[in-house]
This record gives sequence, C-alpha cells and structure tokens, in this order.
Amino acid sequence: MKSFVNKQIRELPPSGIRKYFDLASSMKDVVSLGVGEPDFYTPWNIREEAIYALEHKRTVYSSNAGILELRKEISKYMNRRFGLKYKAETQVLVSVGASEDIDLVMRAVLEPGDEVLLAEPCFVSYKACIQMAGGVPVIITTKAENKFRLTKEELLSKITDKTKILFIGYPNNPTGAIMEKEDLEEIAQVLRDRDILVVSDEIYAELTYGGKEHVSIASLPGMYEKTLVINGFSKAFSMTGWRLGFACGPEDLIDAMTKIHQYIIMCAPTVSQYAAIEALRSGDTSVTAMRKEFDARRRFMLKGFADIGLDCFEPEGAFYLFPSIQKTGLSSDEFCDRLLREEKLAVVPGTAFGECGDGFIRCSYAYSIDNLKEALVRLGRFVSK
Repeated sequence: MKSFVNKQIRELPPSGIRKYFDLASSMKDVVSLGVGEPDFYTPWNIREEAIYALEHKRTVYSSNAGILELRKEISKYMNRRFGLKYKAETQVLVSVGASEDIDLVMRAVLEPGDEVLLAEPCFVSYKACIQMAGGVPVIITTKAENKFRLTKEELLSKITDKTKILFIGYPNNPTGAIMEKEDLEEIAQVLRDRDILVVSDEIYAELTYGGKEHVSIASLPGMYEKTLVINGFSKAFSMTGWRLGFACGPEDLIDAMTKIHQYIIMCAPTVSQYAAIEALRSGDTSVTAMRKEFDARRRFMLKGFADIGLDCFEPEGAFYLFPSIQKTGLSSDEFCDRLLREEKLAVVPGTAFGECGDGFIRCSYAYSIDNLKEALVRLGRFVSK
C-alpha cells in the first residue's frame, strides 16, 4: 500500500517528541521529561461540570463553531486577560485543540507555493501543517544570545513577494522564550504596511514568570485586523485530553476556517465545551496556583542545570527549558539516545524543533519535584562521564 500514500506524507518525518515518548514507554524504570503535559488533575469544578453535562444528556452535536455560550465566555476572557475584543458570533471558533487551528488556518489561507515565515526553534507541528497545506516554510533562526526572540532585522531579511504568513509562537515551545511589548512593537512596525497575515500561537499565554505579563501582538495598533490568535485549554487549565482549543480573528478568516472544520470535524467535543465554560468562569484561582508551582519547578531546574555545568538561558514562559549540551561534544540526537539507553532518562533533542536546535535538548518541568530531582541525578551522572 506504500505506493498509494501521498509522496509528501511519506516523506514527512515523524514527530521527534513522539519518537522518544514511544521509546521511553517501552522501557522499564524510565524517567521522562519529554512530554509537555501538566501533571495536575483538571480542577474538580471543571470535571464536575462535565459530569453534570453527561448526566443531563448534553452529548449531542453543538453548532459547528462551538456552543455560543462558550464563545461568549472566550470573548470575555480574551478581553479581560489580553485587552482583545472579539464578536462571539463571528470571530471565535472552538476547535479540537489548538493543533487543529494551526491546520485550519494554513489550509484556509495558503495557495501552492505561498511562503510562511517560521521562527525556529518551534513546536513540531508548525512546519508540517504548512507543508501539508502546500505552503513553503521559510525558516527564521532565533538565537540564544537574543533570548530566542524574533528580531526586526531577522524578519526583514526573509520577507519576499511570496510571503503570505508570519507564524510565531510565544511563550515558546521548546525554549520558554517570551516576546515583550517592545519586541512585538518592532515586529509590528515591519508588518503594518505589508499584506502579511500573522498567526500567533498563544497556548502558553497564562504561563509567564518573573512578573512578566503576556502581550498579544494582536493588541498592538494596526495588528488586530491582520492577526489570528490561537489558544486553548490544554496547558493553563490542565485539560490536555479534553481536546479543546479556540481561534480568534478577522471574520472572513474565521468563516473560512469554520467551513473546513465543518466538513472534517463537525464540532468540538460537546462535553468538553461545557467543562470549558466553567474553566473560563471560575478557573483563575487554579491557574494561578499551577503557575506558581511551575515557577518553583523552573527555578529548581535552572539551579540543577547550573550545578551540572550545562548552560541554559532563563526561560520566562511555558514549562520548558532548552539547555545547551554543546560542551559534551555530542549532537542532540546522540546525547538523547545515549541518555535514554545509559541512564533511562528521556528528553527531546533540540533538532525535533528545527535544525537550529542541534546542540540543545528540551526538558519539560511539567512533572513532580520528585521526578525532576531524579532526572537531575541521572542527567548529572551522564554528563560527568
């Protein structure tokens, strides 16, 4: 059957994250820092709302764009937290996770050969979704010395007459980098007079540290009209398995994305949607508590890397660290393969997030302190060899 498979799909590499997850799951006594999934249970009040929905037979299809009550809550949330006003009826789409939104926007916008500027290192699905939609990824390599932030100069150097989209994801997976308002303003200066759509993945918007507050590029003058904001419930509300995300943006774009969503998905899981209404109405306290715990783990891991002798810039968002392993003389893949075999510790090679990630590894601290302590012992032992 191999000859029946689309050549582009055949040649698409599998996710570098899943590779190590699958390997680790087949071995005994493995400690994993490989998956970006909070170890907290979904808060009880959210689970309780889902149970109530099941008991009251709220298990039928919703409207394609999502339950209007939820879209209204999303609209309120985006205004309350990020100063962005969206019409619930026409500018909000509820999806099966933020990952679906990435796929939808690429298919809704791209014509064959259109270029998408992509700041790397970045989440593994970005490049694949661009390619599957017929687009051409144009890589902008961000650098550790710039705290992995996209700069105006880097952006200008890659724009051509084929550029259709700038795709950014901050707070960033895998680096934990953020873009502050002054950083985004420089990017906005480049884009205001250009016909380029900005797709901004802000799934980690609630997870920033050190007193830093997330700023969306859509909130800057002249950018609201040309930005699609992607977000969801997986990370901040610890709802990964509920598979629920959302996109907010210009009406024509949301309409096009909803049309694709209508044909391939129908609607997001209804019970999850009712749970999400409760999350937005009363989840702030739980989010704050989880963010505080993540921050403590972040600082613990930074000290641990310093003690081991691995250089790591201080991440200010998400729940990942991206330490350099260049001192070891190993490539990222060699380092991760040997670390898993010799110490049964699973981390993800930086190359899973782009070629520029070679010489780095991604470590998630969305795990218990006990897990993180054991991971540092095994990592330290391996590096000392």
